[in-house]
Amino acid sequence: MSASAPRLVHRTATVRLRVTRRQAGRCYGLLRSAGDVWAWLLDSNRQRRQQGEQPVTGYRALCRQLTSAGPFGELAVTGARSVLHRYSDAWFQAAKRRKADQQAGFPRRKRSLVPVRCYNGTFTIQGRRVRLPVARGCPELWVRLARPLPYLPEQVRAVTLLHDGGQLWLAVTAAIPIQQDHDLDPGSVAGVDLGIIHPYAVVTEDAGLLISGRALRAENWLHLEDQQVRQARAARRAPKRGQRGSRRWRHHRARVRRVEARHRRRVHQAHHEAARQVIAFAVQQRVGTLVVGDLAGITNHDAGRVQNLRLRQWRRTHLLLALRDKAERAGMVVRLVDERGTSSTCPACHRRVAKPKGRRFACPHCTFQGHRDLVGARNIAAKAGGGPTSTGLPVLVEHRRAGIVPARRDRRRHLYDRRRRSCLASGHPPDDPASRGCRSPRVPDLAPDEDQAMLPIRATLPEGVHVQVVALGPGN
Repeated sequence: MSASAPRLVHRTATVRLRVTRRQAGRCYGLLRSAGDVWAWLLDSNRQRRQQGEQPVTGYRALCRQLTSAGPFGELAVTGARSVLHRYSDAWFQAAKRRKADQQAGFPRRKRSLVPVRCYNGTFTIQGRRVRLPVARGCPELWVRLARPLPYLPEQVRAVTLLHDGGQLWLAVTAAIPIQQDHDLDPGSVAGVDLGIIHPYAVVTEDAGLLISGRALRAENWLHLEDQQVRQARAARRAPKRGQRGSRRWRHHRARVRRVEARHRRRVHQAHHEAARQVIAFAVQQRVGTLVVGDLAGITNHDAGRVQNLRLRQWRRTHLLLALRDKAERAGMVVRLVDERGTSSTCPACHRRVAKPKGRRFACPHCTFQGHRDLVGARNIAAKAGGGPTSTGLPVLVEHRRAGIVPARRDRRRHLYDRRRRSCLASGHPPDDPASRGCRSPRVPDLAPDEDQAMLPIRATLPEGVHVQVVALGPGN
């Protein structure tokens, strides 16, 4: 690569497929054939271990063994080799982690559906249509994407056919050049504090940014409520240990997987939106280095039942990955520093404050006050020589939102609402079976000669008494 050629980064976008029943059957056939290749690898290496021989784990050695194996349905050779590559990578990653005294398991579990990866030159892209490679003698397999590709066709390097949440998806990997049309200062440092209330809190020399996580918290709360009620209803129908599940139970499990996948996509999309806003803010401030607090080991200690659940619903790893993804594409450098004690240390007098409450940080040793998350971001930036030049926080603080707040007509809001508020989305009377969880009283019907303002008055009258409103003229 020449010195003038732009730097490239690889990014992957997952697009849902719109297929017919026949196309879906062929796609699932490819995934099942890949599962057969995976099972063949596990069985062959298990047989070698029983005979006292070393397992075959190298990619080239596995490819040589694949030539002696029989065909696997409509799966092409390139698809079968992608399964070998996946197995080899998983095996060596587990060996590397075990060598570092970390817990890791070698791939020994069979899978019914295994993703199939197709490399550049083996597939064709025509608008929203993609031709996937199949074995020789089989008819061509064309699938249609549910939305346009976010990359140019010449930038696509590989596509992966996979199954998630009861639907077929195509993971498209492309090589994208790094944006170099903005002038960033590598010496300008911004501190980034990751949190639950605010996913990102950013502080530069002159400004600050707070990303609200209200939509994420609402989505997590509604999903948890819906999940608990769903599990309570299905507990009676669950098969016992060792008992084969019924068709209804399999449909229930498939529905649960679809709901979980939809929730995961919503949260990940909100993370990407928040990270995009952080990078746009950093480009506006000409920041070249992002210093992020490292959250490694935050779940090692017990923080209580409620806080432990919040930490595990946080998805902090994906938050950091989304920020790194956008920063690398913009040409920024991301550094990790220890964030322990940054939200409870005064940036003015550098003294610890025992358990600050709420979002407001007030130092009892001096007169400093400020937002707790911005205080943490400022202390994180100070560890790398960045942040405001003064002891205070930036005066200009921008507030942004990430994600979509669940609508008031969201099904999960009113079906399991225990707050005795007005119904948010029923549209049915309480005695109607369609309004199962609606607890609000039904609004009485209006008479032809009544106005809506007479409803409070009519509620105080005894049963059987009616009020008639007579319109008076100007002279009466």
